[in-house]
Amino acid sequence: MLVGAWYRGSAWLRLLRPLEWLFRCLSRRRRQGFIDHPERVWQPPVPLIVVGNITVGGTGKTPLVLYLIDWARRHGYRPGVISRGYGASPPAHPFAVRPDGAAAETGDEPLLIAGRSGCPLVIDPDRPAAARYLLETSDCDLIISDDGLQHYALGRHVEILVLDSERGLGNGRCLPEGPLREPPGRMAEVDLVVVNGDGRFCPPGAHRMQLTPGQLVSLDDGRRCAAEEWAGARRVHAVAGIGNPQRFYDTLRRLGFDPVPHRFADHHAFSAEDLAFDEPLPLVMTEKDAVKCRDVAPPDSWYLPVEARLAPAFESALASKLNSNSSFR
Repeated sequence: MLVGAWYRGSAWLRLLRPLEWLFRCLSRRRRQGFIDHPERVWQPPVPLIVVGNITVGGTGKTPLVLYLIDWARRHGYRPGVISRGYGASPPAHPFAVRPDGAAAETGDEPLLIAGRSGCPLVIDPDRPAAARYLLETSDCDLIISDDGLQHYALGRHVEILVLDSERGLGNGRCLPEGPLREPPGRMAEVDLVVVNGDGRFCPPGAHRMQLTPGQLVSLDDGRRCAAEEWAGARRVHAVAGIGNPQRFYDTLRRLGFDPVPHRFADHHAFSAEDLAFDEPLPLVMTEKDAVKCRDVAPPDSWYLPVEARLAPAFESALASKLNSNSSFR
């Protein structure tokens, strides 16, 4: 209800304006505190790229992180990733994520990134601690922070802000009146803005990102099937426990499927009962959900991976920022 109101611009949200002012004030004061006291900021000895957002909900950060890992390798870097590990319960922090780890221990997004990329990845709510451990235990010479734009104790070389082209900034208000974690002016302060999708929202100078679906992958045996070669029923159970599930459902429709939507909270811990639907149809889920469902998914379950696509201008701008920003912030 609240999320929908943020993007519809519902008038009743104005009742929350005093709380919004307070949140906005505290957000500015917190950031200014780190600007005024740089000694509180841990400065990494290698370049560090933060990929984050200023809105609540999914914007496509994880596919962009995977894209950046590939970009870094193509340019001779040895990248490593740090993440909070939302919902994770590791035995200790910091914790190195293995590609064959358990989602309950590592969190879904870190496990997806580690599994897809094979990149060294460390989780810890304390981002500087995660980065230090990553440098101590690997040979990485470039760090990518999955989220963490508001973690100002972590020095950064390049800030990349990811926004959704359909949702944009919503009503432009901070929490709880709107979806923003920081005031809209923060968008002008980052190094690069990436807009996910081809919707109407695209600020001047922003770079468009398209998420291209790959072949469906079976959770049963790992076999792959292109959407156009799908021999099963086109009507499918569509499971999404992500920040913006509508994007997933729209993608399935563009591929010719008739999805029966099943929405779950972001980072939901799935059980077999969650996936036991009455109608006997194939089940298709996001890759982020699949890493949590391998042991509980019913037969004929599949996931749909996506890959980020950006124009060459983005890579040129990133290389330029990385080379010109000689001092960390």
